[in-house]
Amino acid sequence: MEKRTVKIRNTEIGGGIPKICVPLAVRNREELEAALEGLAKAPWDLVEWRADFYEEIEKESRRREALELIRGALGERPLLFTFRTAAEGGNRSIENGAYFNLNREAAKSGLVDLVDIEICRDEEEAGRLAEELHREGVFALGSNHDFAGTPPRQEIVRRLRRMQERNMDITKIAVMPRRRLDVLELLVAAVEMEEVHGDRPCVTMSMGGLGVISRVSGGFSGSAITFGTVGRSSAPGQLPAEKLEDILRILSESIE
Repeated sequence: MEKRTVKIRNTEIGGGIPKICVPLAVRNREELEAALEGLAKAPWDLVEWRADFYEEIEKESRRREALELIRGALGERPLLFTFRTAAEGGNRSIENGAYFNLNREAAKSGLVDLVDIEICRDEEEAGRLAEELHREGVFALGSNHDFAGTPPRQEIVRRLRRMQERNMDITKIAVMPRRRLDVLELLVAAVEMEEVHGDRPCVTMSMGGLGVISRVSGGFSGSAITFGTVGRSSAPGQLPAEKLEDILRILSESIE
């Protein structure tokens, strides 16, 4: 199937070597400033602000302040806004209405390029939010995080295809393996999306130590983004960005 890439500022997602996204999982302005300084020493293509970690995220003034700091540090590289809910492994719980409003307000700030939308919270509302983001000139990343285990390949593919149907620009799924065969199940699903069903960038990963291979094999499986750390990690199994860059380059050269 013919697949389109997504161009966000100076970064093309879905083309070439998988892009490295560094999460900022910080609690306050002091930690945020230190994390932004650390970015200067590491390789990365885009940054994810994990807003669910931020202590005063519910205050519009604090949220704006943090977004302005991050935007100023990134230059022309993309910023992904993510509030990961406790239901999908995040740092705090939030009601549906507040969740969608928070993402809507982030998009309207003019400071973010991409917003993560948990598709399983409410598929119809997620689709409507994606349409609103597009009117603001912001891209939508549909996501699903399954910490309970690894669904069968067909279910993984079904969830990703539903994200496409809801007009997400990028689709993403992360699952938790209990055995090595679970990691292979995820990788086979990723390849099936890449070769059969996918018409846009897809991001897939198997979490934890067992799943590390899925974080470096995007050049083979078709996963367009991988998450690497500069400081605190935001999910189990993430590798330091420096090591990730070396591995991705070596594997990309081998595949070519």
